[in-house]
Amino acid sequence: MYHCHLRLYFVGQQQQLFETLKAMEPLENFGHTFLESSAPDQALTAQADLILAALEGMDAEETVAELLRHKREEAELIVLGSQEQTAHLPLSQLQDIWTAPLAEKELRFHFLRWQQQCKQAKDLWQTSHYLEATINSIPNLIWYKTKDGIHEKVNDSFCRTVNKTKEQVQGQGHAYIWDVEQDDPACIESERQVMESRKTFISEETVMTGEGTRLLTTYKSPLYDLDGSVMGTVGVAIDITQERAYEAEIVRKNQELEALFTTMDCGVMCHTLDGSRIIRVNRAALQILGYRSKEEMIADGFDTVASTVLDTDKPKLRECIQALTKEGDSVSLEYGVRHKSGEMLHVIGSVKLIEENGELIYQRFLLDCTTQKLQQQRERMDEQRRQMELVQALSVDYNLVCYFDLDTGIGGPLRVHHCRYDVLEDIFSDQQLILEESLGRYIERCVYTDDMEMMRRCVSRAFLQEQLTDKHIFYTNYRTICGDEMRFFQMKAVRTGQWKRSRRVVLGFRNVDDETRNEMEKKMLLEDALAQANRASKAKSVFLSNMSHDIRTPMNAIIGFTALASTHIDQKEQVEGYLKKIMTSSNHLLSLINDVLDMSRIESGKISLEEKPCTLPDILHGLRNIVQADIHAKQMELYMDAVDVTHEDIFCDRLRLNQILLNLLSNSIKYTPAGGVVSLRVIEKPGAAAGFARYEFAIKDTGIGMSEEFVAHIFEPFERERNSTTSGIQGTGLGMAITKNIVEMMNGTIEVKSRQGAGTEFIVNISFRLCTSERPSPSIPELQNCRALVVDDDFNTCDSVSSMLQQIGLRAEWTLSGREAVLRTHQAVTRNDLYSVYIIDWLLPDMNGIEVARRIRKETGSQAPIIVLTAYDWSDIEEEAREAGVTAFCSKPLFLSELRSCLLSVVNAEEPEEPANQLPVCSVTGRILLAEDNLLNQEIAIAILEEAGFTVETAEDGRTAVEMVSKSQPGYYQLVLMDVQMPEMNGYEATRLIRRLNDPALANIPILAMTANAFEEDKQEALQAGMNGHVAKPINIEKLLETVGKILK
Repeated sequence: MYHCHLRLYFVGQQQQLFETLKAMEPLENFGHTFLESSAPDQALTAQADLILAALEGMDAEETVAELLRHKREEAELIVLGSQEQTAHLPLSQLQDIWTAPLAEKELRFHFLRWQQQCKQAKDLWQTSHYLEATINSIPNLIWYKTKDGIHEKVNDSFCRTVNKTKEQVQGQGHAYIWDVEQDDPACIESERQVMESRKTFISEETVMTGEGTRLLTTYKSPLYDLDGSVMGTVGVAIDITQERAYEAEIVRKNQELEALFTTMDCGVMCHTLDGSRIIRVNRAALQILGYRSKEEMIADGFDTVASTVLDTDKPKLRECIQALTKEGDSVSLEYGVRHKSGEMLHVIGSVKLIEENGELIYQRFLLDCTTQKLQQQRERMDEQRRQMELVQALSVDYNLVCYFDLDTGIGGPLRVHHCRYDVLEDIFSDQQLILEESLGRYIERCVYTDDMEMMRRCVSRAFLQEQLTDKHIFYTNYRTICGDEMRFFQMKAVRTGQWKRSRRVVLGFRNVDDETRNEMEKKMLLEDALAQANRASKAKSVFLSNMSHDIRTPMNAIIGFTALASTHIDQKEQVEGYLKKIMTSSNHLLSLINDVLDMSRIESGKISLEEKPCTLPDILHGLRNIVQADIHAKQMELYMDAVDVTHEDIFCDRLRLNQILLNLLSNSIKYTPAGGVVSLRVIEKPGAAAGFARYEFAIKDTGIGMSEEFVAHIFEPFERERNSTTSGIQGTGLGMAITKNIVEMMNGTIEVKSRQGAGTEFIVNISFRLCTSERPSPSIPELQNCRALVVDDDFNTCDSVSSMLQQIGLRAEWTLSGREAVLRTHQAVTRNDLYSVYIIDWLLPDMNGIEVARRIRKETGSQAPIIVLTAYDWSDIEEEAREAGVTAFCSKPLFLSELRSCLLSVVNAEEPEEPANQLPVCSVTGRILLAEDNLLNQEIAIAILEEAGFTVETAEDGRTAVEMVSKSQPGYYQLVLMDVQMPEMNGYEATRLIRRLNDPALANIPILAMTANAFEEDKQEALQAGMNGHVAKPINIEKLLETVGKILK
């Protein structure tokens, strides 16, 4: 089938020899093109498939070297020369040497032999190609095995079935290919029998795979070696797993259908179009029609319609059946059946025209609805009785009661009370009334002018139908004029009967004058009292609500970590960590208090945002530290993670963002029972404007949830869910309103999803301006193109961490299972393609992260870094984790910068460390007089100032401070730090006295107020008293030293 065209290049001066070869015919399927030159030609050499070089009269070595240098790699080179010429040629690079001189017959012989060898190679290629194309186009599995069970060759279908490539399969045994622990004994035994008996075996085999059990029909035959011995087996397998499952399912379904047909209460019957032959009928159909057998029904004269059908229903039933003309037509109707015993049944029948075995037949279903019919009759009677009772009840207290059919507008009076003006008797005396006419006259004569239009609308048929469709009763109040007196009346509309069948209503009109006037008086009193109470408690409520709601959580963190620090006082690093957390919570608490105390801003409703550079990792880790104590106290689980966050540095008001997230987290913790789960997930969303990034913060819990009614009002001030579950939980109802206002100030959105008993989720979307400073490239040269494995049971975390690793330069893979991670490690070791980094979640459902690390270390025995991810304090597990082989820890939520820093530390390529936190140092120094009556505050201020390089002297009150300044030499004190509220003399009065000293140098000494009085008016009063500035307590060290430095310059 193939055709091979060869380009033959003759080099040399023996043209006669070449002519002899050119005269020979090419073999079948071959064609020749001849190229000639007397000396080597580079272009012709590069084209040739065979080069025949006659070396006579040429430099043999130089000619051969020239030809070898320029020929194609697959081209063959044959030289014709004497023994002296060929003695030093590179034989390994030559196809053949023909020793000269050669007779013409010898030359023909050599060339024919080369042609036959070439044809043999091409025939072999064609045979191999046929084999490959054949086995790879067959959908069944084909394999060739050695005696030892090693797969030498498989087809494409085999590879698709085991989900591996040919390179992975060929050269491997059964266990590796099918992802099981050991080779299948049944498979080994069947192959042994094939090789021993030298016969083909056909069998069904059950193969265990990593994904379950597969059922195969296998054909196995022996493979023979050149000497006739068996060297292995060839196998063909058909995967019949699904086929067997379908067969079993069909058998089961047939059994179910057969049982259903014979036992179900619904009657089923099939018969021919003319009714002469009943094809099949089940027991239920016979019982409904009143027969014991099919033969009895036929004998009784069945002719499309059974004889037991009521004579009045037979024509209608027969007509409906015969109206079906084409396949698929169907009809349903009700008819009666009277048994020979006299029992009467109501039957719902359905008839369909179907095709079966090429013939149109009727398929009929019969259902006995006698019980339902009787029940409906009883219900109608009960409904009529209830309607009469309702009418009687209405008639007792109502001046006028009428009924109307809204479809026709016709009705009549049920009760007309005597009216001293005879108006009601005049309008409603007729036994048949028309709704619009009679009630229109009533409205014109009795209803107050301002209420007439409203009443005309309320008594219209369309309005009444609309109101009573979704509810049984409708009320409306109106005013009437009785003589010269205005009275309050109420109209009550009640629907009666079967509303879907007929729109009937009863209208009642009654006097509610006394009730209405009493309610109006009570309402006015309540409104006055409420207005006074609201005005009286407004300031206190706002103040206490904000204070109570916003300071509890950071204060709890301060108290908790202070207690922890005191119990670990000898552990410097751990205490330092607690102190940092205390500082974070304290700063947040201080900021909240400053905002609450700024009364002018609270009263005016103005709260400004102060955007400063900050990082999302710092914000989220700070939040985690604040709520960690509450989480531990309730033995809850806290999950925090970041997904697709590529921009970590933003401009935002950190205090307000903290306030939003902390409020939502605190509520989740508060309303989630012990042992529950609270999570915070931050996702960077696409679609932000240039220079901005859009973030979604999702706070979710497994708590008690909220009702739909409360969710609709959750963001309104003072709203709280009031039920037995939340009644014991403290709260003000202001938190969500505050949170929503801050979110909207940030041009963001907040939404809530909740269901009682199933937890709550808040989703906050905010866009932040990005910091312009560029971060260094995240790549780490030492880890470029290395493999990394991420192990976490959360898909989003796996995807996010894998994306970060790829940005760093690693080839990331992930799995949701610890056991699978160990299996992948084993496979990587087997293939000598090891992972360079492992990132493992501490809490996995099937195996915790420490155990996974221990097993990985057992498999690899190497020092590949293993990093454990956790949202908790890892100090309690650190020792065990280190023993198991864990290299480092990372906190959740994990960000790219943190992951990169951690990887740098474990590959010994750390970036320069930032200097440790130190107290700020002031640019100037000198002697300061501290006027402070509180010994603890004295101690704190002295420590701060002396650490900054100042010398400090103290005065216990304002009078002592004035005496010390007045007795000092000018320049002795550079500054006075003055508390305001002190015994003997307050700071303001002391400042005024110092400013009146006779010595100008002493009178003009800088005085700085350092006080807990932090209102704006307090700052103004300090300046009016003669002070140079104001610093609020608690002391902010940086702020204090910055202010002192500015004053002393």
